[in-house]
Amino acid sequence: MTKKVILITGASVGIGRACADHLHHEGWDVVGASRGDVEDVGWHVLRMDVDDDASVAEGVARTLHERGRLDAVLTCAGWGLAGPVETTPIDDAKAQVETNFWGVVRVVQATLPALRSNGAGRLILMSSIGGLLGIPFQAFYSASKFALEGYGESLAYEIAPFNVAVTLVEPGNYKTDFTARRRKYNAGGPYATACTKSVSRMERAEINGANPHDVAELVEKLLHSSSPPRRVTVGTRGERMGAVRRRLMPFRLFERRARSRLLGD
Repeated sequence: MTKKVILITGASVGIGRACADHLHHEGWDVVGASRGDVEDVGWHVLRMDVDDDASVAEGVARTLHERGRLDAVLTCAGWGLAGPVETTPIDDAKAQVETNFWGVVRVVQATLPALRSNGAGRLILMSSIGGLLGIPFQAFYSASKFALEGYGESLAYEIAPFNVAVTLVEPGNYKTDFTARRRKYNAGGPYATACTKSVSRMERAEINGANPHDVAELVEKLLHSSSPPRRVTVGTRGERMGAVRRRLMPFRLFERRARSRLLGD
């Protein structure tokens, strides 16, 4: 049987790498896209920058030419930005949204024609619990993921008639190099102490987080599901319950609890 082909962005590190390795092991023909070189992998490496229109168009075209088909897309490319809203440079805030949101849009627009032509396909968009609740001192990261949540929900209505399904995966804290790669702007001033405390709390949770292989196994299940959910949260029981409380609790009560958890107040 011909292997199914999946394009994974952000495949060089973190959750993207875990998904690429796992799906390759499970028999998928994995095309893992990354801005830089990736070595010692069994899957096909594609040099592609999701921030660049031409790079995405060329990368997708090359994949289709070499593979002849595309069955699924998993968007994992992204990074984190931390710092007070008031003092974070606008250019850096724009760069955060450029990759985490517009990078997904570029890839989806480039791959949808191929998925539609199959008469079936899967789009799995890697969101975050930070796309369900605003994270203090990581506002632009949350903004990029909130945008992705609305985009994915809207997109699902449009492409359902073509039998292409959309799922937003919302991970909590996982132990990856995402933590070390986070860009930080905390140059002192009135927010310095609170910012340091908040970001440090999250980074401790990430460093002690679960193995990203858990997310990879979930992605595999979603790809094989006959009726994949629109959204699925993955993480500790507390993180998953937090997502439920965010949707169901009166906001002031939820905010009071979240403030204690996120800021340590």
